Amino acid sequence: MKKTDLYKNERLKVVAQMKHAAGAKTALGGAPALDRKEQRRIDAERGLVPFAVKIPSDLAARLRDVATERELSLNELVTELLGKALD
Repeated sequence: MKKTDLYKNERLKVVAQMKHAAGAKTALGGAPALDRKEQRRIDAERGLVPFAVKIPSDLAARLRDVATERELSLNELVTELLGKALD
């Protein structure tokens, strides 16, 4: 490998580590999140199931903003809004 390729690979590792470290915090900037396996177990105990949807990016941004303003997780906000809409 060329010397520049080594530097590039090292940079990519550092960037990945930084992203991983930034993602380890909750949406409200609190303590590090649980590992995925533990989080799935806790969610299953609470009766929660994953439910992926595709929505426009501007709507997703609005949801994140509202969740931050109301100091809720995005999951809690979406659950509340869907519950109100379906009642």
